[in-house]
Formats: sequence, structure tokens, C-alpha cells
Amino acid sequence: MNIWIVNHYAIPPSMGGLVRHYYFSKYLQKKGHNVKIFTSSKIHNTDINMIQDKSLYKEQMMDGVEYTFVRSRDYKGNGLDRIINMIDTPFKIQKAMKVFYKGEKPDVIYTSSPDLFVALFALVFGRRHKIPVVVEIRDLWPESIVEYSGMSKKNPIIQILYQLEKWIYKKADQLIFTMEGGKDYIKDKKWDKSVDLRKVNHVNNGVDLEEYSFNKNTFKLEDEDLINPLTFKIVYMGSIRRVNHLETLIEAVKIIKKREVDNIEFFIYGDGTEKEMLEEVCRKNNLPVFFKGRVDNRYIPYILEHSNLNVINVMGASLNKYGCSWNKLFEYMASGNPILCNLRVNYDLIKKYNLGSSVTFKNAEEYADEIMKYYNMSGDETKIIEEHAKQAVKKYDYQNLASKIEKICKQLL
Repeated sequence: MNIWIVNHYAIPPSMGGLVRHYYFSKYLQKKGHNVKIFTSSKIHNTDINMIQDKSLYKEQMMDGVEYTFVRSRDYKGNGLDRIINMIDTPFKIQKAMKVFYKGEKPDVIYTSSPDLFVALFALVFGRRHKIPVVVEIRDLWPESIVEYSGMSKKNPIIQILYQLEKWIYKKADQLIFTMEGGKDYIKDKKWDKSVDLRKVNHVNNGVDLEEYSFNKNTFKLEDEDLINPLTFKIVYMGSIRRVNHLETLIEAVKIIKKREVDNIEFFIYGDGTEKEMLEEVCRKNNLPVFFKGRVDNRYIPYILEHSNLNVINVMGASLNKYGCSWNKLFEYMASGNPILCNLRVNYDLIKKYNLGSSVTFKNAEEYADEIMKYYNMSGDETKIIEEHAKQAVKKYDYQNLASKIEKICKQLL
């Protein structure tokens, strides 16, 4: 098959960010398929723009996968420049698709949301040229905008986005949700009369186990804090933004410090708008929290190999009832360490495979108590969790997940 992947935020692993489509491309190519990724030249959450001139697009092989970067506006944060980027980029991606269509017709277009606009333009392009289109939903827009921004569902812009979302779901030839409750969401919206639930699929995020193993044995960090054998190390990896709600973890650290447990250390890897504020809180309270910043993905296995407990920390939201597919969860699984999530969600993989615990804490005391449970856990108990994780993670190896994508695409031929 000749497959075009169209995603505003598809980023090569060497640049961090959303790598899902890179790994699908990697393994689909190994199966003999031709894959091209169309994406924005502006690399999200970085200062990088792959195009510095007036060119419409730039083709580049990145980590063995063919990317077509389409010229996009620079932005920082979520201000006006990003809004313009989100509106303008789909037009330019469609222009680039028209150029390549003259020379090579794809068998399938596989597009991904957010954002809805790129998915819309890819879907319209496919319908116009009689090419089947798979639409993937990684985040429920505009539902998550309402949830996290406080905008009313009755806001005219939100209402338009809901109608756009419904139309995309209806017209797509196949739908893929990264969260397991995609069908539940469609039913709750009462869209199941318009959207054929038989075309709704679920394909989680995952981890490339082959690459994870190679990186673990190849790339090491010089970090005396991390390799200290006398401390119990708790690791959080990911964004440091309002939705990550890391102040709740910091409050639990304060409780643990008051209990005079002096050999527990917390390592936070990542960046975001809340980082400076949280660093200041930790400095003022002399807390054993190390903010390590962003790290190259290659070092993640080494970091996790030195962790004793891996943490997922998120803000509670009603849309979590449809399940979650955090990228970090599958890297955590690959490490074999216990996983602690500060929120109970539906379709909970941590609970399903006995990988640790997911608890909605009433207060910081409860959070601290749960952390101490793992601090006091016996080696035999942690070994059992490790064995569960090593078996479970095989199901979420990107090599296996790519086979699911292949099967979905083949149905459309």
C-alpha cells in the first residue's frame, strides 16, 4: 500500500514529541508499504522550524522515515500565533498534497486529530479524489478544550467545533481512537445514529521495545543523583503544565519530608509553563525534588532503569471516563517498575495488568501514604509487578500496533 499520514504534530523521535506515527511508518515500511508523513514545519513545544525560506514544503528523511514538512507559522504557547498556525497549516498541507498527488496517488490517507482542521482538510481531499480516509482521534476536541479552558459548551465556536467533529466522524471510512472508550463517547453524544459504530477501532499508544532495549544498553547519562544506590527514586516524565497538576505531587512530597523520611528523592523530567513556579516552591521548602528538564528520548530507558517508582500525575476531568493512553505509561511498562497514577480512569491498564495503583486522592496525606506503600514494598512484591509489566507491554509494542493499523487500512482497499 501507498499510505499518506497527515498529522499537524508528527515529530521524529530525535526531536521528541508525538512519535506514534513515526513508529507506525517504520514498521509499515518493514512490511513492504510506502509511507509518507505530511506535517507542520513548526516543531511543537520547541523553537525549531524546519523551513526558513518561502518554500511550501521540504522533504527530508528523518530517522529512516520520509517526512514532508509544510511551511507553518512560528508560535509560542497558546496565543494568537498558534491559532493562526492551526488555521493556516491545513491549507498549506492540502496544497502540498495536491503537488504530490500528480505523481503518486495514495491508496489510503491516515489523518490524526488534534487538530480537527488538518483532519477535515485531509478528509475532504480524500473524498474529492476517491481515496479512503482513516481518521484517528488522539484527544477529544473540542471536549478537552471545554474541560480544561473553562469555555462553555454553548459558546458558538465550541458549538461549531462539535458539529465539525461529528461530520468528520460520520464521513471517515474508518475511525481509530487511542482511548478505549471511543464508542462510549459517540453514544454519549447521541451521534451513534449518524456514526456507524462498526467502523470505530481502538489502537493505543505504545513503545518500540526493540529501540527501548537498544537505547537502554547504549545511551547513559552522567548524573550522580540518579545513580545514587542509597536513595529510593521516584520519576515523573512529561509536560509540566496546568493539566499535569504537579502541585499535588509536590504537596505529597512536603508531607513525606515532615515524616522525616530522608532517602526518598523525586526526579521530574520535562518542561512547561508551571516548571519555574514549582521549582521555586521546592527551593523555598527545601524539598528533595530535582527538575532535570527535557531529555533526549534515547536516555529515557536509562533513567527509568534507575527509578524505583514511576508516576503519572494528571488533573481530574470527566472525559477520563473514556480512558487514557499516555505515552509515558508504555515506557513505564517497559521499565518494569511499579506505576502510580493519581487518578482513577475507566479502561485502566495499570489496574488491568496489576502494574501498580491508580487512586484519586482526597488530599496530600493519602498521596504520601500511597508513595510510602511502594517505599516499604518488599523485593518479592516489586518482582511480581515487574513480571506483569514485561508481559503486558508486549501487547503495546509498536511493531504489533502497526499490524493493527495495517489491517484497518487493508479493509478499505
